[in-house]
Amino acid sequence: MNRTFSPQPTGKSMAKVAKGVLFSLSMAALAACASPPPPPGQTPGTNGNDTPAVEATNSRLDIVLERGELVCGVSGEVPGFSFIGSDGEYSGIDVDMCRAIAAALFDDPTAVQYKNLNAKERFAALQTGEIDILSRNTTWTTSRDTSVGLEFAPITFYDGQGMMVRKDSGITSLEDMADADICIQIGTTSELNLADQMRKRGIEFTPISFEGANESFNAYNQGRCVGITADRSALNGRRVQLSEPDAHMLIDDVLSKEPLAPAVVNGDARWSDAVTWIVYATIAAEELGVDSTNIAEMSSSDNAEVKRFLGAEGDLGTNMGLSNDFAARVISHVGNYSEIYDRNLGPNSDFALPRGQNQLWSEGGLMYAPPFR
Repeated sequence: MNRTFSPQPTGKSMAKVAKGVLFSLSMAALAACASPPPPPGQTPGTNGNDTPAVEATNSRLDIVLERGELVCGVSGEVPGFSFIGSDGEYSGIDVDMCRAIAAALFDDPTAVQYKNLNAKERFAALQTGEIDILSRNTTWTTSRDTSVGLEFAPITFYDGQGMMVRKDSGITSLEDMADADICIQIGTTSELNLADQMRKRGIEFTPISFEGANESFNAYNQGRCVGITADRSALNGRRVQLSEPDAHMLIDDVLSKEPLAPAVVNGDARWSDAVTWIVYATIAAEELGVDSTNIAEMSSSDNAEVKRFLGAEGDLGTNMGLSNDFAARVISHVGNYSEIYDRNLGPNSDFALPRGQNQLWSEGGLMYAPPFR
C-alpha cells in the first residue's frame, strides 16, 4: 500500500497561516461587537423618542420612553416615604424619587403609574417586569444585590431598625421584652434583624407576623402585641397616626443598619445608569446650592460645574440616553434632596425628623454625589 506524504510546513508558511487565522478571528470579533441595526422607524443613535441613546438595545429605558409613563412600585402605607392621602394623592421620599425620574424622562413629574406592593411581593413584581423601578423603603443588602438580582440606585435614606412600645409598659430596652409578643411585617429585613438581636441577648419572644404594614400597625394599636419593630423612620411616621401618639415611644436600641434605596433589575446598564444619576442629581443639586426656587437664576451662572450639571454645557445627559437638561428638569419639578426631605420628613412635615446621617457629607452626614463631569 502506497502512502503519499505532504511536505512539512516551513517556519515562514506557519507564520502566514497564523496571521490568516488571527485576521479571521479579529474580523469575527468586530462583527460580533457591532451594534445591531435599529428597529424599523428608529433613527440610529436614538431610542425612538428623539432622545439620543448610547446604543440601540432593548433597554428598559427605551421601553419606558416609548410607553410615555413610568411604572413605579411603592408601598402606599408608609407615611413620609410612600403614602396615599385622603385626597388620593401619593406623597413621600420614595414617591418623589419616582416623580424625579418621570421629570427627567418626560419633563413631567406626573407621568407615573404607582403600584402598591407589600414586602413579600415587591421583588417578583420587579423581576417579572410588572414595574420599572422599585421605590419602596427597601434596604440594600448583599443577598438582594446578588441572589435576588437587584441593582440598587444611590441610597436615599440612611435608617436603622427600632422598636416602639407603650410608655406605660415600663419597657426601655430590648432586655425588658423577654417573652413578649412583637408585631412584625413578613418579607422584611426586620424579621431576621430582630431574631439575630434577641438571640444574641438570649431573649425569648413571640413574633406576631403580618403581610402588610397597615395590618401590623393596626394589631399593635389594638394591643395585640407588646411592641412593634420596623425602620425607625417608619415607626416615627406611624406613631403620629396612632389614636394616642404621646402614649407611645421608641426605645433607644437601634437593631441594625438600614440603607434604603430604589432598585431596578440587574443586567440593564443603561436603565440603571439613568436611574442612578437622576437620584444623584437631587443630592448634587443641594451640594451646588441649586433648588427649585433659584434654578432660573442658576441656569445663567458662570460656574462651569453648575452649567455642566444643568445641561447648558457638555453632553452628560445625551451620553446616557437622556435629555441634556435632565437634572434641571428634576430640580424644577421636584426639587433638590433638601427640599424633598424637608417636605416629607423634616420641618415642613408632620414628623419634623432631624436629618442626622442624611445630611450632606459637608455637614457631617453621609449624603454624597460623585462629580457630574
